[in-house]
Amino acid sequence: MKRYTTENQSIKYWAEDDRPREKLALKGTSVLSDAELLAIIMGSGNRDESAVELAKRILQSVHHNWNELARLTIADLCTFKGIGQAKAISIITALEIGKRRNAQAALDKPKIGSSKDAAAILQQQLGDLSVEEFWVIYLNQSNSLLRVEQISRGGISRTTVDIRVVLKKGLELMCTGMILAHNHPSGNLQPSEADRSLTRKIKEAAKTVDINLLDHVIISQTDYYSFADNQLL
Repeated sequence: MKRYTTENQSIKYWAEDDRPREKLALKGTSVLSDAELLAIIMGSGNRDESAVELAKRILQSVHHNWNELARLTIADLCTFKGIGQAKAISIITALEIGKRRNAQAALDKPKIGSSKDAAAILQQQLGDLSVEEFWVIYLNQSNSLLRVEQISRGGISRTTVDIRVVLKKGLELMCTGMILAHNHPSGNLQPSEADRSLTRKIKEAAKTVDINLLDHVIISQTDYYSFADNQLL
C-alpha cells in the first residue's frame, strides 16, 4: 500500500493554516504559491496526489508559465490523472477571466499614440491563442479609444475578414481612425502577402468614408509587428 507523505496527503488532513483556501482567507492571495492558487481552482487532486501536488505537476509541464498553461485545451488538461472535463473547464475559465481583466486594464488608456500602445491592448487577448483572430481598434479624432472589436475568428493559419463589417462598425461608432490587429499563432511575425493585400484593401475602402487607417499590428505571445513602423502603409 502506498504510504502518504505530508505533501501528497489529502488537503483536508493538513493543518488549517496550510490549506490553500484557509490560507487565502486568513492571509490574502499574495502569500499563496502558483500551485496553491491552481489547487483552489481545481478543488481536489487524485488518489495519489493532493490538489497542490497535482497543480505543481501541471505547472511544471508548462515550465511554470501561466501563458503556456492558457494555451492548453480541455483535452490537453484531461491527460493529467485527476483532471476531468469539469476541472479542465474550471481552469480554462479562470485563465480566461484573467485575460479579460488584463484587457480591460489596458482599455483604460485614453489615447493610442504608438504601435506599442496598440499592441499592449491586445497582447493579452491574442498572444496565446492557437487560432487566428482579427480585431480592430476604433479611435476618435484625438486617437482616444472608442472600442476594440473582434471581427473574425479562423483557423491555425488564417481568418476571413469581411471589409464591410470592419467599416460598418467604424461608421456606427463615428470613428475617424482605425488600427487593425491579428495574431500569428506560429510566432512568425512577418506579414504574409494576404496580410498586405487585405491591409491595402481596407485602407482604400476606409478612405471613401473618411476613416484613416493608422496601423496594422501582428501579435505574437511576446512581441508584435507594426505595418506603420515598417513603412508598409
